[in-house]
Amino acid sequence: MSAPTALLQALPPPDTRPWWRRWAARLRKPNAHVWLTLGLVALGMLLGQRLSENAGMAQLAAVASERLELYTAALDAELARHDYLPNLIAIDEEVQALIAQPQDSTLRRRADLKLARITVRAGASASYLVDAQGNVLASSQASDTGNNPLSTSEQGRLRDALQAQAQHFFAVNESNGSTEYFMLHLVRRQRQLQAAVVVRLNLAPLEATWVDLGLRSHGEKLLVVDDNDVLIMSSVPEWKYRILGHVTPEVRAALQSSGRYPGAELQGMGMDTEGMEKQDALLVAVPAARGLREGGLLLAQQRVAAPLGVRLVTLSDPAEVWRQAHYATWGGGAFGASVGLMSLYLASRRRALRQVFQAQTALQKAHGELERLVDHRTRELRATNEELKRQIAQTLQAETELVQAGKLAVLGQMSAGISHELNQPLTALRALSANTLRFLEAGRTQTVAENLKAIDSVVERMAAITRQLKSFARKAENAAEPAVLQTAIANVLLLLEHRLRSAQVEVRQDLTLPEHLRDNLRVKADANRLEQVLVNLVGNAIDAMDEVSPRRLLISARLDGERVRVQVRDNGKGLDPALVPRLFEPFFTTKPAGQGLGLGLVISSKIVHEFGGTLRAVPPEDLLHAEAGGMCFEFDLAWE
Repeated sequence: MSAPTALLQALPPPDTRPWWRRWAARLRKPNAHVWLTLGLVALGMLLGQRLSENAGMAQLAAVASERLELYTAALDAELARHDYLPNLIAIDEEVQALIAQPQDSTLRRRADLKLARITVRAGASASYLVDAQGNVLASSQASDTGNNPLSTSEQGRLRDALQAQAQHFFAVNESNGSTEYFMLHLVRRQRQLQAAVVVRLNLAPLEATWVDLGLRSHGEKLLVVDDNDVLIMSSVPEWKYRILGHVTPEVRAALQSSGRYPGAELQGMGMDTEGMEKQDALLVAVPAARGLREGGLLLAQQRVAAPLGVRLVTLSDPAEVWRQAHYATWGGGAFGASVGLMSLYLASRRRALRQVFQAQTALQKAHGELERLVDHRTRELRATNEELKRQIAQTLQAETELVQAGKLAVLGQMSAGISHELNQPLTALRALSANTLRFLEAGRTQTVAENLKAIDSVVERMAAITRQLKSFARKAENAAEPAVLQTAIANVLLLLEHRLRSAQVEVRQDLTLPEHLRDNLRVKADANRLEQVLVNLVGNAIDAMDEVSPRRLLISARLDGERVRVQVRDNGKGLDPALVPRLFEPFFTTKPAGQGLGLGLVISSKIVHEFGGTLRAVPPEDLLHAEAGGMCFEFDLAWE
């Protein structure tokens, strides 16, 4: 196989799925939604900023345009209030007479007075009657000195207007720097210019309202620009008589030499006036000035007042628009983040639902398998339970039989002593009955009576022995009356009397009890089963003392609160401590083979446990009466 072929086979096959499926697969990757969220945040911030800024600029431009229209209308209205005045003055008879005879001083004084009255009534600043060369013939400001009421620059502007036959122009008042508006009415005779009526309006009051507006509102500035781009009126006083755009030294020198702006420095504002002519609203940079940020951008709009030959320009501060755009940027970012997080949540939820569905499917499958296993296990457990019940029943039956067998084993051990106990009374009965017959034949009734009493005593003794044997061998009832401890000890010693006497065992009792309980301490135990426990303990003690002499057996009892502790102790050879823990194991015995089954202590421990007590081997330090050697067993019972 060639290298190119192997390389082509190693490449993954081309993905032929539709593009939307490929994109969906990519979005399921762990980091895809993180990048998607970041992209949505960036897009939301960009769209929020752009949309908010565009909308804000449009609204700002609309408001500025409406105000610009109002300013233009206000300026037109202010100037139009006196449009009638030049015509009114021109048709006055005295003015007409002066135009006809300009050298008549009387007519000039009358015309001066007439112009003064009309000007005051009309509220204008001044009015003049000039000839075709701009020389003043009559004036509302005439004085006895005969000074020319027009400044040099104003008279130059007037001559230029007459030459151009203009009907109005703006000029600078040299005395106070205010902007003034001149309106002209040309008087012609036979199409020749003979004179002109000039009305002078001071625009300082109107400009003062604009300045007040500019001081109260930093967000909007109003400018009036003439044909040379010079600000002849402004709501910012510092900007007045500045050039709106950029200015070169040559242009500044030409404007200063024209005489139209006496005393003005004509500094440039540096605004893009060319762009303003091309667009209705344009952001322009404005140099540092009072009330504006350094290098701040303002939204500029202009309206051309064609009849006046000027332009009105508004500069609106978009700071609030940009502030809202800033908020919208963060809002758009938050919206993008919300959309991204929502998509992440929906994707996670979809993934979780898919996992839940898969888990439910697996759980249903496992549930079915579990039900099958549980059913199988249930059948096995039911069978095992039945077998266990059967084994428990057998164990209980065997335990009952073992208890009875323990009794019978004890009876077997006592059989020799019992036969000896009964043989002695029987021998005595035989002898007494034979003697009684002889004494009866001899008529010795007194002796016969004594023999009969002796026979009755022997029979009573034999009946007591058989009665104890019968009681010991009988199975105990479930419910039994409380037993008297002293009586149980006495019966046990009577049953084992022959073994004790044969083994020459010295028996001592130490019942440390109060006086009123010394002969009648009732314990919560069945009498027969209590005697069986004592028989086992005393019998074991007798066997343990086979190899010692003398042999001593101590049976003691003492009260311990609401319980009584009973101890059975011998002085035999004792037991290896390592074997003590095994004493209560079934079939464990230290006796020679054939002499014990290893069940006596087991059965006795169970009986004491059923009485609510405990049977245990007692260490030497816990003994009531310490003696060297031997073994001691103790059990406790509740007493009444």
